[in-house]
Amino acid sequence: MLINPIHKASCHCGAVQLELTLPNGLVDPRHCTCSMCRRRGAIVASVSLSGLKIVRGEEHLRLYQFNTRTAKHYFCSICGIYTHHQRRSNPEEFSFNIGCLEGMENPFALEPVRVLDGINHPRDRK
Repeated sequence: MLINPIHKASCHCGAVQLELTLPNGLVDPRHCTCSMCRRRGAIVASVSLSGLKIVRGEEHLRLYQFNTRTAKHYFCSICGIYTHHQRRSNPEEFSFNIGCLEGMENPFALEPVRVLDGINHPRDRK
């Protein structure tokens, strides 16, 4: 599916543009059941922190954090689209919205898409 390791992604209005380095293509696409993810409904995959570059529009990105404030969720302040977040379960990675990838017509047709139990996240356990 994704052969070239460098991919472009953007929010809906195009104000925010990303470059992703995906040497193995889309690995482990997934949904999460946490309160944030189930509301936004995005399918995500991950990349190392160095594998995501903001090419344009950093000034349009807004940060949202909740609960433990470990994860950093970014969205476009113009169109509202969630583009990526720094993961709570692995802060050395970004997860990105697969629907933002250039050429991705239907991320909901990907198979298999794993469902993570974000409601019972290991970092929430005492």
